[in-house]
Amino acid sequence: MTTENASAPASAPATVPAEPDVGPQQFVPVWCPNTPVRETFGTVVHRQLATGLSLSTGVPLDVHLTGFGCDRLDIVVTPAGDGAALIEVRAAAAATVRAEWRVPCLGATAYWTPDTSASRWLPPSWIAPRTVSLAKGAPVVSLVGNDDRALCTTAAAEVFAPLRIDGGVVEETNEFAFTVEQALTPDGPPLRLRIDIGGRHFAATLREVTDWWAEGLDHPGVAPAARMPAYSTWYSLHQNVDTAVVERQAALAAGIGCDSIIVDDGWQTADRTRGYGHCGDWEPNPVAFPDFAGHVAEVHRTGLAYLLWYALPFIGQHNDAWDRFKGMILREEPSMDAAVLDPRHPEVRAHLIEKISRAVEEWDMDGLKLDFIDRFAVADPPPAPDGADHATVHEGLRRLLADLDARLRRTRPDVIVEHRQPYVGPGLWPYATMVRATDCPLSPAENRQRTVDCRLTAGPLAVHADMITWNADERPEDVAVHLVNALFAVPQVSVDLDTQTPDQLATLRFWLGVSRRYVDVLQLGNLEPARPDLGYPQVRAHDRTTTVVARYAPLPVALPDRNAADGPQTLLVANADGDPTVILSAPRPEKVLVRIQDCRGEILSDTVLDLVAGVNPVTVPTGGLLTLTREH
Repeated sequence: MTTENASAPASAPATVPAEPDVGPQQFVPVWCPNTPVRETFGTVVHRQLATGLSLSTGVPLDVHLTGFGCDRLDIVVTPAGDGAALIEVRAAAAATVRAEWRVPCLGATAYWTPDTSASRWLPPSWIAPRTVSLAKGAPVVSLVGNDDRALCTTAAAEVFAPLRIDGGVVEETNEFAFTVEQALTPDGPPLRLRIDIGGRHFAATLREVTDWWAEGLDHPGVAPAARMPAYSTWYSLHQNVDTAVVERQAALAAGIGCDSIIVDDGWQTADRTRGYGHCGDWEPNPVAFPDFAGHVAEVHRTGLAYLLWYALPFIGQHNDAWDRFKGMILREEPSMDAAVLDPRHPEVRAHLIEKISRAVEEWDMDGLKLDFIDRFAVADPPPAPDGADHATVHEGLRRLLADLDARLRRTRPDVIVEHRQPYVGPGLWPYATMVRATDCPLSPAENRQRTVDCRLTAGPLAVHADMITWNADERPEDVAVHLVNALFAVPQVSVDLDTQTPDQLATLRFWLGVSRRYVDVLQLGNLEPARPDLGYPQVRAHDRTTTVVARYAPLPVALPDRNAADGPQTLLVANADGDPTVILSAPRPEKVLVRIQDCRGEILSDTVLDLVAGVNPVTVPTGGLLTLTREH
């Protein structure tokens, strides 16, 4: 561990040049939460920091630190394993501290962030950096190179307050520049960075980031139902929900292997025109749900857990609560007939907690789907208003979620709470059970990419796919393709189960059964997605006994070495590609048992195969499953 400080002597000018000279730096406008960009700081201190790491070219990696608004930076560098280091920076006064460094773009193929709306292409360095906060995003990025190895993965430890983190190609030097910027105070948390240039698989570096974030964070655990298939009413019914239709779908869902039902928007209003103008009072529609507690008890008799949807930030213009709270908002959302409430007000938090906790306390719900938390992430929010008891929005939101969680767990200690991309940061882990991919209806490839992205930094949370839906005339093979694209997450099904054909239902039962049987390896095993630049055309997960590979393109499948210390005895290959010829690449000859099943789970063959070293073609139909078992 090394400790350094950089300070400006009393007689020195306001700006102290770094020693040695670091050359020209890419200009990025100074940014500070709640501070206009045009505001400038009178004192600036620079420091070029030796990290003790070496790039692949053999050149030492240095970090350039700039403190805007202070005359001294206190710095600690700590080794964090092979090719990784932790950097901690404290400021002597309130300041914005920026850390910048560059790595050569050698074999770079993708730029990974938790922002799943972004492409994996390498951006230019002059684009606006991402602002992440408690309500949106997570402070981690990774530059990925050949063989899916991370050229540089970096993360920040600040998971509550806003900070900026991003990277991009420096056109003048063909390097990739990373930038992290955080507002510091002398008595607040420091800027803490983790930089990893060890060259391991990018997913492994992200696992270490989540382990680092988890230090000191307490999580109450995940209820078993949160890791089992679920039924959602959103795509199948939208707002057209009532007691009878929900109970009918719940009974059918239990029969195909679901453990829970999530009732979405529509329960709180008789309006069926979408929009959020009827959010905020959170009273059941008395015509559709005349006896909510009795209805929940009926669903429980099917064996399903029951989760209820709430658009947490919204106060609708067609609610009684509008007049009470319209002066306690962060911004209006005219296109939604609603506004975003300001959680810095204790009255706002008390109202939401009282209304939402009724689901568990009075109606015996098993959990909640908390939607739109990212809407609290308002750029340049107004100053704390009169009556507020928190200065910042993230502090008010954290208090709201913590108090709501405590209230719910008094009644139901194993309460299930769903969050959704893009609010995926570790600061929210203590208040959630599961996190779902954001809406991507009828887009299996997008669902795959979003769930894999989410898995890579979800920490202790169960990851759910976006609701899986399909056209009524879809072939069972293509229904299976939808399900296989969500194989490494918890599937949420959202079709009218009353209208499915026998083949479609058989396909559902089979693949939901695979999800249930192999839940440990699929959801808790080591995840290794390939080629983020191509949208993960092959994904695998493994534990000590089993490897599961999903094939989304005509790529060969490498068999794990059975002679390795942790060589698995069972290999599953799910084929979501239109090409039925699956190439098994074996490291050495061996005899194996192979079962081939179609998309419905019907057994097509049980065979003993003598594999040769190298290429072994096997026919697996689209939507089908190969199960390879090694003889002892």
